[in-house]
Amino acid sequence: MKRNWEALLLRAMGGRDFRLTVLESESVNAHYQRLLVDGGGLLEACGVHPTMWVRLWFDHDGRAHQRAYTLVDPDPTTGRFHLEFALHDGCAARWATSARPGDTIDATVQGTGFALPDPTPRHLYLVGDAASLPAVNSLLDHADSIPATVWLEYAHEGEQALTPRARGHHKVTWVPREDGGRHLVDTVCAAIPPDTDGAYYWVACEAASNRAIVRHLRRGLGAGRQQVSALGYWTAR
Repeated sequence: MKRNWEALLLRAMGGRDFRLTVLESESVNAHYQRLLVDGGGLLEACGVHPTMWVRLWFDHDGRAHQRAYTLVDPDPTTGRFHLEFALHDGCAARWATSARPGDTIDATVQGTGFALPDPTPRHLYLVGDAASLPAVNSLLDHADSIPATVWLEYAHEGEQALTPRARGHHKVTWVPREDGGRHLVDTVCAAIPPDTDGAYYWVACEAASNRAIVRHLRRGLGAGRQQVSALGYWTAR
C-alpha cells in the first residue's frame, strides 16, 4: 500500500512511525472489536499520557486511509495496549474483524498530547460518547481523586453496555442521541454550573455538538482557554 501525501506531511511535522502487531482479538457485545497489540517500541519511544492516540493506516481500495484511535490501558512495561473498533461499514472495521495474531498495521504518532492544568482542577466536566469513552476512561483513571461529572451520548442500546470507569465521586449520565445531537448539547449546557472557578472541561463528541458546547463554555460561562480541551471525534453525515 503506497502512503499518500498525508503520511509525508505528518512525517515532515515530526510524526513518528511504528508497526503494531496483533496479539489477541475479541468481540465486545457484537458492536465492537477489541485488539491487543504490541506497540513495536511506541510506548518506550513516546511515553504515555491520558487520552493518548495514534493514527492507524488502512488499505482502502489500494489507497492509504488513516483513522485515529485511543490507546486503551497502555502498559509501558510490556509495550502492549488495546485498541477498540466500532463495527460499522468501513475499511477500519473490516480490518479489525479479520485481524489475527501476527497481523501488523502501521501507526503514526503525531498530534497527541495532554496534561491537566496546574493547579489541579477541583472538578472535571467530561463530555463524550462511545467513540471517546476510552479517552474518558483514561482521564478518570489518571485523575481518580478529582470529582467528575460525565455525559456520554449513545446511538444504540449496545453502546450503554460499554463500561465507564467511574468511582464513587464520579457521576455518569448516558444521553440518547436525538435531534442530530442537539439533545446532548441542551442537556450538557443546562446542567453545567455557571461558576467556572476550579473547573476543567474536556469535550470530545460529534464535531457540531462539540463546537456548540465549547461555545457555551467560553462565551456563555466565560471559561478560560486553559480550562477547556476540545476535539471533535467524528462528523455526522
